[in-house]
Amino acid sequence: MGTNAGTDKATLVIGGTGKTGRRVAEKLTAQGRRVRIGSRSATPAFDWNEPATWGPALEGVDRVYVTYYPDLAFPGAADQIGAFSELAVASGARRLVLLSGRGEEAAAAAEARLQASGADWTVVRASWFNQNFDESFFLEPVLAGEIALPTADAVEAFVDADDIADVVVAALTDDRHIGKVYELSGPRLLSFSDVAAELSKATGREIAYVSVTNEQYRAVLRENGLPEEFADLFTMILDGRNAHLVHGVEQALGRKPKDFADYAREAAATGIWDLA
Repeated sequence: MGTNAGTDKATLVIGGTGKTGRRVAEKLTAQGRRVRIGSRSATPAFDWNEPATWGPALEGVDRVYVTYYPDLAFPGAADQIGAFSELAVASGARRLVLLSGRGEEAAAAAEARLQASGADWTVVRASWFNQNFDESFFLEPVLAGEIALPTADAVEAFVDADDIADVVVAALTDDRHIGKVYELSGPRLLSFSDVAAELSKATGREIAYVSVTNEQYRAVLRENGLPEEFADLFTMILDGRNAHLVHGVEQALGRKPKDFADYAREAAATGIWDLA
């Protein structure tokens, strides 16, 4: 079993303030491992668009959780992942765990570049997070009581960020996960109508799902000053590419993933969806 506990080496967690990165950093710290947060506001700073920041962030690091902003599907992402991975290995950080997108063909090029770097790699593929509803772009619609999206009756196997983080931590700290690709999902498929029903149950108030067209949703994005490209994310739900369960959580951890209902109940208990 590989470990950096008790050594002077650190784990670099890129995006260490994000939904999965924050959890990975907290879990590693709780195990007594040294963690360095990779972000533009950290010291030393890390910025994907400033390669000069990569070397200082890698000093004294022997493993890295690699998350890419804004998305691995963006132009140039694979080249940046490849260049960073090669630099990491050359700097002594051989263990690289990449957060990738489930069902995203464009992410495959970035995965290949990381795998070709000579690293001891693990790829963790995930899609829609449960936490999108309390920590991200669906929080305001939940508070407003209406989730309007162009998803019709399509289904998704929402996965919990804590499950992702647990798999990542295992991959960073245990040699058994080297060379593995884990595809993660929750334990059941849910439509957005199902999600609204679970949120209604957890919050004790009605939260409705309203189906809109892609063009209607693009208009809403424009009105709110948000990129219209956000609407394209829903094509992966509509074409059904991820409309089946996968079992990476069980494969990596030997346990079942968290159900959305349990997530919703726990999130509601924090008060995040309480109306002022």
